[in-house]
Amino acid sequence: MPSTLPTKALVDGSWLDGGAGSFPVHSPQSGELIAEVARCDVQDVERAVSAARRAQPRWAATPLIERVKIMRRVHALFAERAEEVARVLTLEIGKTVAEAREEVIEYAAPAWQKAGEEVLRHRGLSFPSTQEQTNNKRLVMNYRPLGVVGVVTPYNFPTDISSIALAHIVAAGNTAVWKPSEYAPISCNLVAEIFTEAGLPDGVINVVHGLGDVGAALVEHPGVDGLFFTGSTATGERIARAAALRPHLLELGGDGPFIVLPDADIDAAVEAAINGCFYFAGQVCTSAERLLVHAEVHDEFVAKLTARASTLRVGDPALADTDMGPVRNEASLRRIAEHVADARDRGADVVQFGKEEGLFFPATILTGVTPEMRIAREETFGPVAPVIKISSVQEAIEIANSTELGLIASLWTRDLATAWRVGEALQHGTVNINETSNYWDQLAPFGGTGKSGVGRELSGWFLDTFTESKLLVFDLGDSEVRNDRRAEGGW
Repeated sequence: MPSTLPTKALVDGSWLDGGAGSFPVHSPQSGELIAEVARCDVQDVERAVSAARRAQPRWAATPLIERVKIMRRVHALFAERAEEVARVLTLEIGKTVAEAREEVIEYAAPAWQKAGEEVLRHRGLSFPSTQEQTNNKRLVMNYRPLGVVGVVTPYNFPTDISSIALAHIVAAGNTAVWKPSEYAPISCNLVAEIFTEAGLPDGVINVVHGLGDVGAALVEHPGVDGLFFTGSTATGERIARAAALRPHLLELGGDGPFIVLPDADIDAAVEAAINGCFYFAGQVCTSAERLLVHAEVHDEFVAKLTARASTLRVGDPALADTDMGPVRNEASLRRIAEHVADARDRGADVVQFGKEEGLFFPATILTGVTPEMRIAREETFGPVAPVIKISSVQEAIEIANSTELGLIASLWTRDLATAWRVGEALQHGTVNINETSNYWDQLAPFGGTGKSGVGRELSGWFLDTFTESKLLVFDLGDSEVRNDRRAEGGW
């Protein structure tokens, strides 16, 4: 753990107090005060956007390989400090230390190296002339940065999601104003410290802390040319309205159908469901939110899932052998409890391992769940495994596609044809076959359909969103034009 926790905002290379004072950050495990963090106001957002706009032309004009060298230094420093950042993550959001290390070592730190390598391969195109019978024309497409991008990130993967976004945004020559979640500002500041040490010029990435008013001021600012947001669907819809005619990438909620068919490897499916339902206490947009289990294997699956869930160790997330810590805030706890209570009132059977205490919610399995229950229609975002018994593949598809969300689905079957047919029928951005819903590849497109978001992130898809295609058309003027478009009409 660092001896001093960074708590200020970062604007134009300087660490500053917030214009609105400060806000407290409490441990989700103990409730104790961790630190008071600078609370920014609208004027701070204005200063940050202005700094980003001043820095952007110089940064975009920096030779590409120099930008990439800085990205590589960020990665190297991040890797050196991985344990420190992971420990603060555990303290701040209650993620187990094993989960925190995975976030930092496997995802967050390498994002800077990967984005640097990706931008080196972000190729332009050349096109033949199709309007004139001549060799005069040269059509060349390349990419230009958008300018200033507003970045608003969540608490559940605070260093990972922000690193993926920021790394690709600045690699492409943009600058950024970043508003981290108020539930994870300190770990994000540790990452921001690395930027300055790695040699990222002042103003290229600015950090403003605060509550929803700060995020709204950033999203609505006319000096922001593009937006990245990961969070709730409700907030994402408001951002989409505010982002009209500006490029934006939104990664929102998920409905996580986890389908188990009769020929599935039940033991493997159970282990995957444990990960899908209880990883970071279920606070993942790709969590398994609904377990659709065929009647032929329902009882076996439930028995094995219950036995496995009973072995989960819930407690201090800083201990290496802890499997699950607390949820992050009171709002999450209330929603989880309401969903479970609604299911119980409508006839579901509830099995829990542990007791509710503070922000700890026990690992919970619900059986007898029906599609009209809230837990089957809304994102719970908590450590709950709701099991719905199905009688056919078609029923599974209908239930899986019954919500407005469509991020990731998980399908368990040994039959290739079934996997292919069902995978095509599911209206989700990704369908994982014989793999947990909480699996994603950092070089593959990630994003959802419907109200799960707009666009695709990771790898080149990120660069495509936060650059603009630009076409240069040259007429060399040194050969004869053999047709008259005024007479022949082009084609």
